[in-house]
Amino acid sequence: MEDRITPGLYLEMTDRDVEEYVGARVPEVLGRSGVSRATWWRNVFRDRPDLPRRLPEFDHLAVYEVDEGFRAPDVPSDVRAHHFRHYPRPGQGRLTGRPTIGLSLVLISPGHERDAQALRDWGDFVHIRFIAEVSVPGYSMITPYENVQPGATPRFMHFYEIDQDDPEAVFKSMTPLVTKLLGGDDTVEWKQWANTPELRIDYVNTFRLLGSREP
Repeated sequence: MEDRITPGLYLEMTDRDVEEYVGARVPEVLGRSGVSRATWWRNVFRDRPDLPRRLPEFDHLAVYEVDEGFRAPDVPSDVRAHHFRHYPRPGQGRLTGRPTIGLSLVLISPGHERDAQALRDWGDFVHIRFIAEVSVPGYSMITPYENVQPGATPRFMHFYEIDQDDPEAVFKSMTPLVTKLLGGDDTVEWKQWANTPELRIDYVNTFRLLGSREP
């Protein structure tokens, strides 16, 4: 993160007490071959009502930066895991020189497998493209990832890095900026940016950094 494209991100989601998770689980995953860094984050808007969600909600997120050879250990019953590889297109946005202390996590899937490429193209060339253009204060890089398991749900991840300490406020500021750029929320351009027939939202939320560790 921050100044590089990480080949893979392995995510774990849990309601476990964060200190217990960090003490027991982080060393287990961090000790695997191919892991370069672990970070853990607090959900800042649990059970948010403003966006659909198909995945269970959770309190804490762990993000492990991994290479192509990484293989996760067995997953505990109170943890849900998703493993993503960098999609072969560049991230969009900017490098601010400040550390990533917040995240906006977007997990999406196509309604049908045949729509996967159309959804990915919309994400890269329409949705993320205009968000990057308005240079949302607080957003740095926006990077696309895909699930390492073909056809798995969620299929794609948009990983928004945030360098300000109120990630929810940064996230909420994004739509008004894009709306202004595209001439209002009743324009064809805005409607094409906001949605596409192929889109199924699995999960969207914001997170604040709690800690990090390297092997």
